[in-house]
Amino acid sequence: MEELDILILGAGWTATFLIPLLASRKVSFAATTTNGRTVEGHPTISFKFDPSDSNLKSHIAALPRARTIVITFPLTGQGPSRLLVETYETTHHTRPSSSLSPPTIQFIQLGSTGVWQSNGPLSTPPSGGPWVTRHSPLVNPTAPRTIAESELVSLGGCVLHLAGLWDGTKRVPSNWIDRIGPSKEAVRSKGSLHMIHGLDVARAILAVSQSDKAKWDEKCRGQRWMLTDGFVYDWWSLLLGWADVKKEESGGPTKQAEWVYELMLEEGVRGLPRSMEQLKRCYDTREFWSTFGLVPLKGRMF
Repeated sequence: MEELDILILGAGWTATFLIPLLASRKVSFAATTTNGRTVEGHPTISFKFDPSDSNLKSHIAALPRARTIVITFPLTGQGPSRLLVETYETTHHTRPSSSLSPPTIQFIQLGSTGVWQSNGPLSTPPSGGPWVTRHSPLVNPTAPRTIAESELVSLGGCVLHLAGLWDGTKRVPSNWIDRIGPSKEAVRSKGSLHMIHGLDVARAILAVSQSDKAKWDEKCRGQRWMLTDGFVYDWWSLLLGWADVKKEESGGPTKQAEWVYELMLEEGVRGLPRSMEQLKRCYDTREFWSTFGLVPLKGRMF
């Protein structure tokens, strides 16, 4: 069987953007789902990664060979990342002869920027300043998901840590206001928000996957990258900007917008958005976009 460019393990929400992009760029690919359903007009392979499955090796062996493997579902704890990488390489005859040799296949794991998030949105990052980059220390390296990601990194894989995901249709941040601001005190605690659109996630994955060997070895192998749309959103600004989103029967603003104005008076905030120092946790992701020659297409949510 001819080698594919990309194999997507877990064709969920991200794949609804990635599959159309790959098809339009004529990039060869295959994708898996747990039930083999059609995604964006393309059939998928039925596959479920279950480390406890005694037939897992044969299931992985049945997957097509690809140059890049994109893992969209979270792996947890020590062991699963190594099991997936080594089993795929062994069954597809790409396993290096030496255990010290890096894998010949490019493994990309999708993660979350939450690995750099402190205990609260208004808590100061470990760096002491508001800005956080991919080089900043991980806040909780012993979290199960972080352990699995670190294992993949140690095996030569690349983790793309994604900020909040949105698309304007199914994932609409303005629909979250009651959940994130159920009370005035909840709104008081809200600081920064970082987002990235599904289309820009797909463009980022494609750019990383198309790295030549030299660039992969230098910029991707064993690396973590942080992805946002370049904006640091202020939750107070968003809630005030969405004052009419619920179309209150009275014609007035949402209760969250009213609380924001009360808090501005109480805390001496003269205008929005608040400063980066007030927001305390601000992600700087310029390095990714400059390294891979991209600019986000879907910056700014409203």
